[in-house]
Amino acid sequence: MKQDFRDAMARLSAAVNIITTDGPAGRAAMTVSAVSSVSDEPATVLVCINVSSAAHPILVGNGRLCINILAAHHEDVARIIAGMTGLAAEERMAQVRWEMGDYGQPVLPDALAVLEGDIVLQQQTGTHSVLFVEIRHIRLAAAQADGLAYFGRRFHRIAAGVAVAA
Repeated sequence: MKQDFRDAMARLSAAVNIITTDGPAGRAAMTVSAVSSVSDEPATVLVCINVSSAAHPILVGNGRLCINILAAHHEDVARIIAGMTGLAAEERMAQVRWEMGDYGQPVLPDALAVLEGDIVLQQQTGTHSVLFVEIRHIRLAAAQADGLAYFGRRFHRIAAGVAVAA
């Protein structure tokens, strides 16, 4: 059943994001697709993180993070941070140009959107922690760009929509 479940989830397309954190517990980044909106009042998202990830204790220890929603041109960055290029974990963040966000977290300057916030609830289920993040700051890209999704264990470009007059 485990492999069937993984194969089924590979058929679920998902946006690609890089989660970053910086604080007393250290600095970390990871590529994730398990991000979902929960509520718009207060603005809250959930992020699912494997508890065996080296970034997990850093994220939880800092208690705050940034969700960088990636554009299609960020595929190389997503691969670097995900460890798909052979770089050691401690070298990955150094390969990317980060800026400090308004809420003190590392942000990609040209991300489609940046959501910085506090972890307000953590729930462990099986191999993962579900982190509920209350958003404190949002920055949207000035220009529209194609998105980046993960489907079938591969990255895919998602064409930006064209506005249609109502």
